[in-house]
Amino acid sequence: MLSVVDKPLIQYAVEEAVEAGITEMVFITGRNKRAIEDHFDTAYELEHELEAAGKDALLDIVRSVIPSNIHCIYIRQPAALGLGHAVLCARPVVGEDPFAVLLADDLMDVRPGQRGVTAQLAALYSQEGGSIVAVQEVMREFTNQYGIVSGEAYKPNLERMLGIVEKPKPEEAPSTLAVAGRYVLTANIFNYLEKLGKGSGGEIQLTDGIAAMLKDEAVFAYRCDAKRYDCGSKLGYLKASVALGLKHPDMGEEFAKYLQELKLTP
Repeated sequence: MLSVVDKPLIQYAVEEAVEAGITEMVFITGRNKRAIEDHFDTAYELEHELEAAGKDALLDIVRSVIPSNIHCIYIRQPAALGLGHAVLCARPVVGEDPFAVLLADDLMDVRPGQRGVTAQLAALYSQEGGSIVAVQEVMREFTNQYGIVSGEAYKPNLERMLGIVEKPKPEEAPSTLAVAGRYVLTANIFNYLEKLGKGSGGEIQLTDGIAAMLKDEAVFAYRCDAKRYDCGSKLGYLKASVALGLKHPDMGEEFAKYLQELKLTP
């Protein structure tokens, strides 16, 4: 729920999913995450107060948090057992349909007029009929912070995945292609996740499930065209706030002038 400029991170993720044509939003939450449900709920009292006060602009903002055709489903993850376990929690709702996974801490910023990363993945899924994982190059010394993919050339910016490993040491990493927090997966992944034991960090890792699945069916790695901000880190969060602040339609120009006035050197 951390805000970047004027929206919480979860809002950016939902807007990206909506743009991709997704209408069923499944939120896997834990303890003390009730604020997510409240954020996307209808605030009748607030709407009434804004309407009575004639604050139409603010009223439009409140009502546009989520489109009326979007359904929100909230599932509590009983314990922090990893991303693979969180995905598995969604199985009763997802069923046998393909689905997207978005990690809200990874804010993906695309160029003006460009489709969001989830929409790019969905389009590729329609073409290839197999699971797609977004990846980006990272410096080798940082491979121990990501799921790392190995693959073979398939199409421009698209590789057929040969392997995937969770947070390998730099000297053991098969490549420098890192998973970028966006996936479109077939429902078959649930079968593999159910059979997994605990992996790296004592958790059920989604990467381990994908590694098992790609032995039986094609999984692709897409070199996505977007700027990724890791808002789970303080530096990444600050970078995202500055970058999106500069692009903001109402305050970007004034913010840029402010930054130019700062004495940034000691």
